[in-house]
Amino acid sequence: MIFPCRYVNNGEQAFNDITLPHTRKAILRIAVTLGWQAGGVMQPFCNLVKFGLGGRQGSGRQRFTWVHIADVAAMMEWLSEHPALQGVFNCTSPFPVLNKEFMRTLRKEAGHFVGLPAPAWLLKPGAFLIGTETELLLKSRWVVPTRALQEGYTFKYPQLTPAIADILQHLPRRQYHLF
Repeated sequence: MIFPCRYVNNGEQAFNDITLPHTRKAILRIAVTLGWQAGGVMQPFCNLVKFGLGGRQGSGRQRFTWVHIADVAAMMEWLSEHPALQGVFNCTSPFPVLNKEFMRTLRKEAGHFVGLPAPAWLLKPGAFLIGTETELLLKSRWVVPTRALQEGYTFKYPQLTPAIADILQHLPRRQYHLF
């Protein structure tokens, strides 16, 4: 049984507390997932870039752990194909980046050269308006998939630039560009 887990929490503990004879348990701690699906995290990021607001958020020095959606699916498949593997696996790119690097890469791949920065105080009302929290933007998370790499998982998108290029290829140009 694979248990996708975005955050270490009581759900993970409850999962581990259940005794299931003859059942292995694998937990994926999944990073912010970059993909092309509607309503995903890329939609607000692309909107910021599209309207010239795609600069760093806050100081830009906060660490951003991410993973491409293709690697989330592939890691689940990899775990199902390796029945001896169990326990906790970080489902994250092996190369997390700083927020300012993430935004610079997104702007470059989307063909935008200017992105106004958003100070932390400005992010709070904006997050409220779209019904989200600023924590994902302002809190540092630097997680790497050490165990998955040691066990032999090979990432399809370990680096940010090819990951973003792939995602933008799947999106209509109007989602990240005015024209």
